[in-house]
Amino acid sequence: MKHLRLVFCLLTSSCLAESNWPQFRGEGGLGIGTGRPPLEFSSEKNLKWQVEVPFGHSSPCLWQDKIALTGLDGGKLVTFCLSRKDGHELWRAAAPTEKVEGAHRIGSPATPTCCTDGTHLIAYFGSYGVLAYDWNGKVLWQKPLPAPVVEFGTSASPIIADGKVIIVADQDVGSYMIALDIKTGAQVWRVDRSEFRRGFSTPFVWRHDGIEELIVSGSLWTRSYDLKDGRQRWSVGGMSRVSNTSPVAVGDVLLLCSWNVGGDPDDRVEMEAFDTFIATHDADKNGTLSETEFPDGPLRARFTIIDADKDGKVTQAEYDAMRAMFAQAANQLFAIKAGGSGDITDTHVLWRQSKHLPYVFSPVIANGRVFTVKGGGLASAYNAKSGSPIFQAERLDASGEYYASAVTADGRVYVTSQRGVVSVLDATSDTLKVLARNDLKAPVFASPAIVDGVIYIRTNKHLCAFAQ
Repeated sequence: MKHLRLVFCLLTSSCLAESNWPQFRGEGGLGIGTGRPPLEFSSEKNLKWQVEVPFGHSSPCLWQDKIALTGLDGGKLVTFCLSRKDGHELWRAAAPTEKVEGAHRIGSPATPTCCTDGTHLIAYFGSYGVLAYDWNGKVLWQKPLPAPVVEFGTSASPIIADGKVIIVADQDVGSYMIALDIKTGAQVWRVDRSEFRRGFSTPFVWRHDGIEELIVSGSLWTRSYDLKDGRQRWSVGGMSRVSNTSPVAVGDVLLLCSWNVGGDPDDRVEMEAFDTFIATHDADKNGTLSETEFPDGPLRARFTIIDADKDGKVTQAEYDAMRAMFAQAANQLFAIKAGGSGDITDTHVLWRQSKHLPYVFSPVIANGRVFTVKGGGLASAYNAKSGSPIFQAERLDASGEYYASAVTADGRVYVTSQRGVVSVLDATSDTLKVLARNDLKAPVFASPAIVDGVIYIRTNKHLCAFAQ
């Protein structure tokens, strides 16, 4: 009997270890779920439960029988925990925030997804910093951090790796990355990233050939760092001026993707030399440029981006920095092979695709293929190792923007539009095969989680659990 109990405990422990979604995009940040989630679901079909939750864009973080989310409720930024069984709230804790940071008009100050190692639950708000709880809601430690200098708010999620909490704070002035001890919150190392401007990508740990590399996508460049001390390993150019998507990998091949306005060959934003521009537009002749001195057009629309320190005026240094970024920006999906050091832009890129790229949506790899969706509902799939198109820019018949990232399970890929239509794709088909379209009839910005055959989807007002 004792032997049977031991075997049962081992099997149960193994199952639980496989049945978690511990960070943004799940185990390893790969977007790969477990079990057999339903093909069709709605408020009337395969709905396990649905509960109202505070507004926020963070994705579910699941550990065993609990789910953690963040939100904005009554002017307070909160971390809250739900029962995985029926969705009822178990506890809630407010961050000691003095002021809630601003966000994009369709954004949220509660966008970063929580992460956990099973003992520590980590929440990160740009408005406060980092908070560590246990899974019963007890505060273990707190680490206040300055609010990032970017008017669109904070989006990059924290991750846990090598016993450290990794925070990437790319912003318009003073970008940096820090590693905090998971047990105490003490700073282990800090990396200056001041050459990078605003960025919203979640860092990724690339595990291959017995090593781990910390991959951080940012403006114009993606870099690899050593988890032990933050030392830079390599750098690759070819990114857009603002990075939104997060890296993903299969074995020793790393996939990077970025798109932003002004990076396509036929739609580049060009800025003339500062001396020429200011001679024409500096109405008060004070040597700087206010927003009203910019003519109507793409530059004026991006005044708050060019004005890095947000003081209401653009200096020559700020102008020249943004001019260089627009000139160097590249929109592409590309693959990197392992083993590089230094600048690997010309040595380790395996393949590139420069059309039909997603904006915020992070790709997913399933069946050896990388799946992407461009805004408007144009789906593409490529062989992850060769870049050969399986299909390209095929219509999903589910229009709108795509902010939620893709997830996969059981040979299917789940992609979710902002309008709340979840399209289920056959990951094994050599043509686009949409198995189902599920209209949740509510906006969706958060990425789904798939655990033990249940797909958890956060809409603007609810968290829903769907299962067969």
